[in-house]
Amino acid sequence: MSVDRRKLVVDAAAQSFALFGYKATTMDQVAKIAKVGKGTIYTFFTNKEELFDEILQQLIMEMKGIADREIQEDKPFFDNLYRVLDRVLEFRGRHELAIKLSQEVRDLGTPMAREAIKKMEGELLTYIERQVRLAMDKGEVKGHNPKIISFVMLQMYKALTTEWNKLYDPLDKEEIKFHFRLHFMEGLAP
Repeated sequence: MSVDRRKLVVDAAAQSFALFGYKATTMDQVAKIAKVGKGTIYTFFTNKEELFDEILQQLIMEMKGIADREIQEDKPFFDNLYRVLDRVLEFRGRHELAIKLSQEVRDLGTPMAREAIKKMEGELLTYIERQVRLAMDKGEVKGHNPKIISFVMLQMYKALTTEWNKLYDPLDKEEIKFHFRLHFMEGLAP
């Protein structure tokens, strides 16, 4: 049976970035975890940034897959959107790499970690915007700028699930869903 060295490298890099963060991960660590020579890594990736981007793309694809599975054609836009936000942000909150990158941005301000978080947010916003446009086409949502609507929806959801908890007792999922629907159904639904 042939060993897929590229997969070994990618899996080892994902583990290293999740454990040590972007800044502290070295190609030597990745090689050691993968049990390959350092030169093997460079046959697949020219540098740490390229390897990191591969890992980040996999994470983003996982997020998109989760989001796609939550869309049910027979359900209203707001129910679908709420499920997408809930599952994707729950996934990010449990995913070791996403957690480590957030910690690294908070504690060290590492530019590559900051860019990775920005890229994940951007992909999620693009996904939500696409869903908002579809809902507008169906007459489920009114408004003029899907990009702004998407941004506000995501920020409000994050505020209710994380920022609120810093000041007050956490809201349960039903309370979050109630407030999300209350604010957006009244303002966006025709």
